[in-house]
Amino acid sequence: MTAFLLFGVGTGLGLWLIVVGWVPPPPRLDKALDAPYGQTRRAEAEAAEVAAGWAGRWGRPAVRWLRRLGLPTKGTRRDLATVDKPVDVHLAEQATATVFGLLMPPVFATLLALAGMAPGVTVPVLISLVLGVAGFLAPELSVRSDAAKHRAAFRDALSSFLDLVVISLAAGSGVDQALDEAASVGSGPAYAELRYALTEARLARVPPWDILAALGQRLAVAELQQLAATVGMAGTEGARVRSSLRSRAVALRDRQLTDAEGEANAATERMSLPIVALFGGFLIFLGYPALAAVLGGL
Repeated sequence: MTAFLLFGVGTGLGLWLIVVGWVPPPPRLDKALDAPYGQTRRAEAEAAEVAAGWAGRWGRPAVRWLRRLGLPTKGTRRDLATVDKPVDVHLAEQATATVFGLLMPPVFATLLALAGMAPGVTVPVLISLVLGVAGFLAPELSVRSDAAKHRAAFRDALSSFLDLVVISLAAGSGVDQALDEAASVGSGPAYAELRYALTEARLARVPPWDILAALGQRLAVAELQQLAATVGMAGTEGARVRSSLRSRAVALRDRQLTDAEGEANAATERMSLPIVALFGGFLIFLGYPALAAVLGGL
């Protein structure tokens, strides 16, 4: 009797599972509403993981420990925001580079010891510490260099953007219309960021100079913050903005010319270093035989 009951319960459970499999219940409303956003978040997470690379994936377990140490610093966070790089990816790359720098000398020392050439302990340890510090600082210096290049390119684009805004204002356009027209003309990453900021201001129904000021603060571009302040005065107090923008464009171009001249002079000085080194080697090549003959005669 017990066996028949068990067989009946099993058969009923199997039939019920078959019916549920053929006719699944409707999904819950909260899960159905959250499904598109969940797919978007998963896609963004996968894209971020692909963009992080192998260094970002391998160093991910050390991110929380580096955050507890107060890393990255405020300046590094500003540079990361400028180049639009996630903080976790930067910290993971730092951890990976540091571990590789610390482990490379012991590995080579072990291989040399197996080959019969024992390098000792002191030299590999010192080299390991030096490479570890260098690996930790390498991503920091790379981000700082990329941020400086991005800011320089943004200032170059901002100069032409100011000229376009002045031309639109001279044609009789309003401040908002002049900003939109100037941003729609140019191309490149800087103009894309300006268009995105102006579109965000239009959709959020906030003054565009507030969004431009926030963008300048995020990118650490003081010229954009000054532009936002000037345009804000024109939009709220009715100030004459065209002459102010023209003077700012001229000042920005003068600064760009000064920076270009400084970089050219620095490049010229760097070009003279190989010539000096070659001349020093030539002097050593000529003077060594005579010095060796004099020392040998003594």
